[in-house]
Order: sequence, then structure tokens, then C-alpha cells
Amino acid sequence: MLEYSEYTKMLIGLIAILNPVGAIPIFISLTSELDLSERSAVSKVVVYAVLIILLLSLFVGELVLNFFGITISSFRVAGGLLILLMAISMMHAKTSGAKHTAEEAEESEKKDSIAVVPLATPLLAGPGAISTVILYANKGTGLRHYSIIAIVILVTSTVLFTIFKFVPYISKYISQTGLNVFTRIMGLILASISIEFIASGIKGLFPTLM
Repeated sequence: MLEYSEYTKMLIGLIAILNPVGAIPIFISLTSELDLSERSAVSKVVVYAVLIILLLSLFVGELVLNFFGITISSFRVAGGLLILLMAISMMHAKTSGAKHTAEEAEESEKKDSIAVVPLATPLLAGPGAISTVILYANKGTGLRHYSIIAIVILVTSTVLFTIFKFVPYISKYISQTGLNVFTRIMGLILASISIEFIASGIKGLFPTLM
């Protein structure tokens, strides 16, 4: 089990990666033709899908790495670089292409339900969020460790649900500039976390650096 500060850092990191506030404009645009009840139903499916994806990453992510013979140190460096790229995009108030591509946005317009793709994944629970869960899961062992991470994921999903619930209010009273400022702050926090992942991975790959 880790220090509680580490789990707090993971919670903040996950919220920063998911960046639900930054996803509000995309959510509004993709659900613009839906009424309030339909939009609420979509938001619930989004939250449930994010929760399931992250929990699956927690419990089977490391098994997948072992199956492909990928060391956790290599994954830390790769995951850290991916998160860093996302953070740089966020500091420029942009949605990272690693989360949502133009092709996926175009495809989503042709679907009856856009809750799972692209909203839940890859826009929210994308490679960055999945990498973060796997990396933190590998930092400790035991049922208590995994239970706390599961609670962190649940709290993150609750925050996501709460923000989506107040989308009509947020979109009415918060300007695009305000959303951009929040996104840049989250990007800065995310960049700091990604550097820690990269540094830890490099130390694992090159023990002599210790």
C-alpha cells in the first residue's frame, strides 16, 4: 500500500487527464440535437463506460503487459511521454489527438449513440487515463491497495457525473476563455505527473542512474 498522498495525486491526475470541463464543448456539440432527458441518459452511459474501462485497466492491465512481454519500466516511460504530450496540448487549450481524432468525431455523427465512442473512449478514458491506472496499480500490492485505487476511480467517475449533470449551467455561465484557463492549469499539473513517470521508468531501465 502507498502513502495516502500518492492516491490523492492519482485522483488529481485522473481528473486532469479526463478533463471533464474541457470536454464540455465537445459533449454539447455532439448532443446538440438531444433534449434534456436524452442528454442526461447519454451522460450516465458515458460515466458508466468510463468507470468500467478504468476498472478493467486496474485489474487486467498488468496481465496484458505481461502477455506481450512489456516491462513496467518501459511502460512508465511510454505512458509518461504520452501523458506529457496530452499535457502540452492541454496547456495550449487543445484536445489531444491521442484522445480524439477528426475521423472519430466524424464517425460519431453517424451513430445513434455517441456515449461510448467517442465520448467515453477515447475522449475521456483514453490511453492516458488507462496508462495512469496501470502505472499506479503497479506501485503496490494487496487487496487494500487495489481497493483504494478502485475507490479513486469511483470518485473520479462521480466528479465526471456531477460536472456533466451541470452542463447546461456551466455552458451558460462559463465562457470559452474560462474553460481554456482551467484546461491549461490541469495540463500543467499533468505535465508534472508525467515527468515523474518518465523519471521512474528511466531509473528502472538504467539502474546505474540511481
